[in-house]
Amino acid sequence: MRIGKIFRETNETKISVEINLDGGGKTSIDSGIGFFNHMLNLFAAHGQFDLTVDCDGDLEVDGHHSVEDIGIALGQAIKNALGDKRGINRYGTFFLPMDETLALVSLDISGRPFLVYDAGELAPMIGGFDTELTEEFLRALAFNAGLTLHVKILYGKNSHHKVEAIFKALGHALRIATEYDAKISGIPSTKGVL
Repeated sequence: MRIGKIFRETNETKISVEINLDGGGKTSIDSGIGFFNHMLNLFAAHGQFDLTVDCDGDLEVDGHHSVEDIGIALGQAIKNALGDKRGINRYGTFFLPMDETLALVSLDISGRPFLVYDAGELAPMIGGFDTELTEEFLRALAFNAGLTLHVKILYGKNSHHKVEAIFKALGHALRIATEYDAKISGIPSTKGVL
């Protein structure tokens, strides 16, 4: 079982994260932000990852520190769970339709962190979630997991649908990239390291 556990404490947040890349989609999520809990649940369910997240953050300020720091901790947990990355597909791409919205997430577990993000125009808030934090979460995740991550909404109108499609597609793309391929016996790179 490929499991990563992270405990992270700052003056702004106290977070514990555990991910099992070989799980079945079981979750226990408490970020303190209802809509974000829903997104993390969707990410885990569509990725078939077991995911536990517990965050005590300074929500009296806003959700920024909690969302970004969960991205940091989750990225570190994913990196730990992957180990040396021997035998994985490495790349994952998924198009996800949700009603009028079509999202694309494409990623490379490259060890070279990068984020390209284009969700178009979003409503400022979805419930208690500041939609600007979608990009902050994805950047923190990519840079701490060592992902080259491209996220694009090809078209869509409803902000809830757009953000939900991103998280679902992210789960699918990461599942594809982390799955083992029987034809790959070593590190999936001509460099011999990722």
